[in-house]
Amino acid sequence: MAKAKEAKIKKTSKTAKTSKKTYHNYINGEWVKSLSGEWFDNVNPADTTDIVGRFPKSNADDVNAAVAAAKNAADKWRRTPAPKRAELLFTLAEILRDNKDAYTRDMTREMGKVLKEAGGDVQEAIDCTYYTAGEGRRLHGFTTPAEMKNKFAMCVRQPVGLCGLITPFNFPMAIPSWKLIPALVCGNTVVIKSGEDVPLSTINLIKACEAAGIPKGVVNIVNGFGDAGAALVDHDDVRLISFTGSTNTGRIIAEACARDNKIVSLEMGGKNAIIVMDDADVDNAVEGALWGAFGTSGQRCTASSRLVVHKKIYKQFTKKLAERASQLRVGNGLDAKTEVGPVINQKAMDKILNYIEIGRNEDKATVACGGNALTKGAYKNGFFIEPTVFTDVAPNHRIAQEEIFGPVTSVIPFSTLDEAIDIVNGVKYGLSSAIYTQDVNKAFYAMQELYTGICYVNSATIGAEVHLPFGGTKGTGNGHREAGTQVLDIFSEWKSLYVDYSGKLQKAQIDEVEI
Repeated sequence: MAKAKEAKIKKTSKTAKTSKKTYHNYINGEWVKSLSGEWFDNVNPADTTDIVGRFPKSNADDVNAAVAAAKNAADKWRRTPAPKRAELLFTLAEILRDNKDAYTRDMTREMGKVLKEAGGDVQEAIDCTYYTAGEGRRLHGFTTPAEMKNKFAMCVRQPVGLCGLITPFNFPMAIPSWKLIPALVCGNTVVIKSGEDVPLSTINLIKACEAAGIPKGVVNIVNGFGDAGAALVDHDDVRLISFTGSTNTGRIIAEACARDNKIVSLEMGGKNAIIVMDDADVDNAVEGALWGAFGTSGQRCTASSRLVVHKKIYKQFTKKLAERASQLRVGNGLDAKTEVGPVINQKAMDKILNYIEIGRNEDKATVACGGNALTKGAYKNGFFIEPTVFTDVAPNHRIAQEEIFGPVTSVIPFSTLDEAIDIVNGVKYGLSSAIYTQDVNKAFYAMQELYTGICYVNSATIGAEVHLPFGGTKGTGNGHREAGTQVLDIFSEWKSLYVDYSGKLQKAQIDEVEI
């Protein structure tokens, strides 16, 4: 792998080598310009001279128009039978499937992740849509015996109402689908604020919704930056906000929603760890660590940013890991040979490089490999950082406590399984964890004691499947779960129904029932 001799920060080139294609917001079934009249360029993070397109820089007026459209469409959509809504979603899944290759290339170009990973992102949207559409013929409620004679009691789901969805850059089609598809099958209308670094992938998803025949006003998209997201959060007609992103932004959104008594679902940060026991298959654990730490260039909330390794195999593991990490091919994700793509933008690059300096100078950890920006040759117009492995890391070091969100991982030694579990649990996040061991007793004990929303055995901390709930504990979220059938509890509310056919007034908890 090419090595950089200096960690010089690149400036984005202002010279575009491609013509700019213009995209629009989608409001009330029409593709429209922003009322702001302003635009922003979406650039390829592997080559900033490559302009993916020009997108509308939306403001509060655009959000108001989108919310009004969703509000007008709400009654007709919620009254559409759920099986019929599901039919449209099955059609949507087929459109996504048929266009997977084109969506994959668009995603790699605007986000940077390698083609195989981008294809997996699109596939996750396909899987989510097929799976969740099936709920249109279920959306199960339940019946229960009533306390009184000649009385029937049951529970059904009803739509929440108008949902605002705010999505990040790292899974440009998968995460929007996690929110959009269950919201629709439950009978809600939606306004999406796309991630400003990846608007094209969300637009591709919405164009597929349009092609599937989803009625106008049911799905709307506004593109832009944080002010558009804030306008969506603050709008009086928005009943629910579903947000994926940083913990700091999530807290701001949570406070705003609490003030207005809105439902809010938050999926935020992570500082995930893999435990590697002394009986583990070391080679398999190294492969898992590489995939977990450097997949998507470490820009996953589930990234394996801590590797907690038994002292008996610490030297062996770190040597193999550093050797393999230094051999990873960094480059443009559109090159099929690339294994690690760029990070998303200059701000992210600055943050990651700053944490590398914190690891070196403040934490006094050892850089076993990497640690530099790549700025020469083919890397000069992109945001590239070498896959970086720190050793001699203590659990309380900043690089072992704070989310870096880049291709950086820290290897921490331990002596006993209980010590390892304490290390894993000793951060403010609780999204994902993993353990490599051949001992089933240790595996089950770890699964019991690790306080995370997801736990893997003999695998990395990434790789969630759409039919299981996704989410975490502590600072990772606010208790909700996306994916699986559990996501329906975000986008629907329970209504309890009582039917008294006794022909007289009966008072539960008061009247005595004769036997």
